[in-house]
Amino acid sequence: MLESGKRAPDFELSDQDGQRHTLQSLLADGPLILYFYPADFTPGCTKEACSFRDLHQELQKARLRVVGVSPQDVASHRRFAEEHGLNFTLLADPGKRTVKAYGVDGPLGIGVRRGTYLIARDGTIIDSVLADLRIGAHEAFVRKAIESGAKLK
Repeated sequence: MLESGKRAPDFELSDQDGQRHTLQSLLADGPLILYFYPADFTPGCTKEACSFRDLHQELQKARLRVVGVSPQDVASHRRFAEEHGLNFTLLADPGKRTVKAYGVDGPLGIGVRRGTYLIARDGTIIDSVLADLRIGAHEAFVRKAIESGAKLK
């Protein structure tokens, strides 16, 4: 994981609709919660994504945007988002270049570690959490970000 206070690495990835996004474009409207997850449709990743979906109204009030990143392709992300009614952007990183840049590549380069970053509008990492098996730690992290949302603008 990257340290708080460091600049978040930029990237350019496609979302579930095939639209390209950079870190800077995602930060245009305010702070960002950027989370990395192992795979679409797995029980833990589905639970995590649905918990973020269910926080949508609170996230909007706090002017925070959630974006997920995993190695699956655009088509997989589209199916995952549609099946679970996900109301946020999922980015495809099949080469895991962004996964590696954010320090969440799995051991020996296998898989992806579950990590979540809070990134300020200027691209500075404010805070992060790495918890592979404690999925609830990521929801708690996002709730904490929502509570401090007014200070992030």
